[in-house]
Amino acid sequence: MAVAAAITFTWLGLVLGISFLEAPLKFRAPGVTLPLGLGIGRLVFAALNRVEVVLAVAVWAALLLGARTTAALVAAGAVSVVLLVQLAAVRPALTRRSDRVLAGEEGPRSHAHLVYIGLEVVKVAALITLGTFALGG
Repeated sequence: MAVAAAITFTWLGLVLGISFLEAPLKFRAPGVTLPLGLGIGRLVFAALNRVEVVLAVAVWAALLLGARTTAALVAAGAVSVVLLVQLAAVRPALTRRSDRVLAGEEGPRSHAHLVYIGLEVVKVAALITLGTFALGG
């Protein structure tokens, strides 16, 4: 369970650092235009999501190969479902929207962005829960 906790808290740190620090701050940097910020964001979040998939697999391996609690398994399931929804449903909508913005199209802001942020908040809570259960197990 200690390995699962270490992986979980590493994952939590990545999500907090990128989603809640880097993402909003990059648009405040001098000279960063909307197209530049979107381009950077797409690269950063694509990399983050690939790392998250690896971390999810590692957490599941640690839980399934070692001692585990039902609570930890449920929390890992919740984190995994949130990540799956982000990757399968929300990220494609965000990519389509950023493609249109990068092509010069104007229009209303995407509601998918707010959904992604909401899911990030849920994921943070689930990661904290999972890490806590893993430490206590």
